[in-house]
Amino acid sequence: MSIPSSDRAEQPSLELNASRQFTAWLYEQHLSLTFSTYQAGKLFFIGLQPNGELSVFERTFERCMGLYAQGSSLYLSTLYQLWRFENVLSPGETHNGYDALYIPQLSYVTGDLDLHDIGLREGSFSSSAEQIVGVNTPFSCLSVMSESHSFQPLWQPPFISKLAAEDRCHLNGLAFRDGQPRYVTVVSQSDVADGWREHRLGGGCVIDIDSNEVLLTGLTMPHSPRWYQDKLWLLNSGTGEFGFVDLEQGKFEPVAFCAGYLRGLAFHGDFAIVGLSQARHNKTFSDLPLTETLSQKHGATALWDSGD
Repeated sequence: MSIPSSDRAEQPSLELNASRQFTAWLYEQHLSLTFSTYQAGKLFFIGLQPNGELSVFERTFERCMGLYAQGSSLYLSTLYQLWRFENVLSPGETHNGYDALYIPQLSYVTGDLDLHDIGLREGSFSSSAEQIVGVNTPFSCLSVMSESHSFQPLWQPPFISKLAAEDRCHLNGLAFRDGQPRYVTVVSQSDVADGWREHRLGGGCVIDIDSNEVLLTGLTMPHSPRWYQDKLWLLNSGTGEFGFVDLEQGKFEPVAFCAGYLRGLAFHGDFAIVGLSQARHNKTFSDLPLTETLSQKHGATALWDSGD
């Protein structure tokens, strides 16, 4: 079926732009990047072609969000599934000049769990499914995969009285420490359906799941906590700030500001890599401190040197 020219003209085009030194940085760091885009439903792979020019591959996965890489495995959460991909190339082997070729090998049918963040915990478990930990946002809990159910609850915030698909606090981020899930971010400490929406401004907090202690409050839509180089880093997305948590003082220390909605954080050496985009035009993003600073649509990946 052909698409009328008028319809083709209305479809948004995909345009990728990179800073002048970006390819050189990828080469120097011997690094490639992969990231998901929620609204477009795309999984991107960014690297270098054999001739040194930028290489971009993308595949479509409806409502893809959580993304985690370990060894030769890549995990991705989507609308109703969690996928595991494997790099089928052996060390030193290439395919069309590339050193990785990811093939889908396993999928868990989860239903609509809106898994915002995922990762693998260390230890011995009765099945590989129990190793995969996901941030189960609608049910306000951390959960693991199951061989017989949509999910198996692992932990819930102390203020959540019932596990129900009501997105009570918008639990959205998970940090691992010493191979175990340790810290989470929530948008508010609410215990009613969609209650977090009324407390987006300054209602966000960080919770230690070992002790159930609230370590930090006063954040605005925090995301993507990560434990790295003995610090707990996170994105205070509602203000556009990237920084770390002073655990002794219970205080957030901003390191950098970026005029975009921050979501997704990874580290490589002394570099922090974050994803950013314009806030969607709905009530969730209205009245945020960041909103007034965004003047044009854009999406990007940003790099900061986080070394002291």
